[in-house]
Amino acid sequence: MSTATPVIESARQLQNEIVKMRRHLHEHPELSFLENETAKLAAGQLKDLGYKVREGVGKTGVTADLGTGTMVAIRADMDALPIDEGNQVGYKSKNQGVMHACGHDAHVSCALAAAKILTGDRADGAIRMVMQPAEEYGDEEGKSGAVRMIEDGALEGVSAIIGQHIDASLPAGKVAILHGAVMAAVDGFSLTIKGKGGHGAYPETTIDAIVIGAQVVQAIQQIVSRRISALEPAVVTIGAFRSSSSRGNVIAEEVRMEGTIRSFNDDVRKLLKEELERACGVARALGGDYVLKYELGYPATVNNSEVIDIMRAAAIDLIGEQNVVDIRPKTWSEDFSFFAEQVPGAFMFLGAEIEGDRRSHHSPLFDIDESGLYVGTAILAETARRLVVHFDSK
Repeated sequence: MSTATPVIESARQLQNEIVKMRRHLHEHPELSFLENETAKLAAGQLKDLGYKVREGVGKTGVTADLGTGTMVAIRADMDALPIDEGNQVGYKSKNQGVMHACGHDAHVSCALAAAKILTGDRADGAIRMVMQPAEEYGDEEGKSGAVRMIEDGALEGVSAIIGQHIDASLPAGKVAILHGAVMAAVDGFSLTIKGKGGHGAYPETTIDAIVIGAQVVQAIQQIVSRRISALEPAVVTIGAFRSSSSRGNVIAEEVRMEGTIRSFNDDVRKLLKEELERACGVARALGGDYVLKYELGYPATVNNSEVIDIMRAAAIDLIGEQNVVDIRPKTWSEDFSFFAEQVPGAFMFLGAEIEGDRRSHHSPLFDIDESGLYVGTAILAETARRLVVHFDSK
């Protein structure tokens, strides 16, 4: 019998418990840095399992330690999104305007079940559960939950960290485990184009911010196609374009834009910022002006080759090689990347697609096929167990 068999069987026996917890959390979502009840629930369960719990880590986060020696961490993010749920299901959100629309409820549920499995037979060593707040949004200083937890010592003594993300475009029961950069770095920008307003009948007396803004948008959209190698993935999106004028006969004095920039390596990330500044210079060439504010967000999530190899081997032993698939890296972003910059890390995608009814993350109708949640639990537990042995022997 494979050494992984007891773990997958234990996880399968916990499937109903995992689903029940996921639905409870789905009904009671909480926004970033407001995950008080979620954190309280997680802390209580981990205390009952014998973990030494520390609360209020990174504001509303929880860490919980079990055992001594070489320590491996399992991370799960807890926050929901400011979305009003549109699903008509028995576990629909009871907090109007707040919804688990990205699967964090499943992340917490799988992690707590993995913590339970790891209280049983395992190698000497230590496990740290990292129940993280605020993956979706930063605080008033722009710092996400991962950053705040790191500042509060969540990684002290940790040799490696692992985590997962629900993927509603991947069939339930399958996982994607990839080498290298698996999710993009994300940066944001806000741009104000300044012109000179006036009467729509006399455009020659004005500097039309809308016309200039349109030219700037065109220049920005050529950054990826003309300034970045076709071999390097990159995205520049302008998601908001607002004029100071709301009338057809008033020429706008000002236009405001907001956008997102995504990349997979530091050189491209730096070049995108430089090229954005260059593209904005079109505004001055056309007689206007601009103010660009650039906000560095999350770095790319890069899997450590040593850790991801162990995770992949564990997954194959647990569910078979045919269920461990390759997919393209995601242009999503994840603040797990901050943890993985500090210690070796590995992050996988857990399939949860509703067959024939694929749901979009971050939408009011997001939902998942829960039938494979135990798979995520098993892989987290078995990977953590193997990593303890691996790092203890080094």
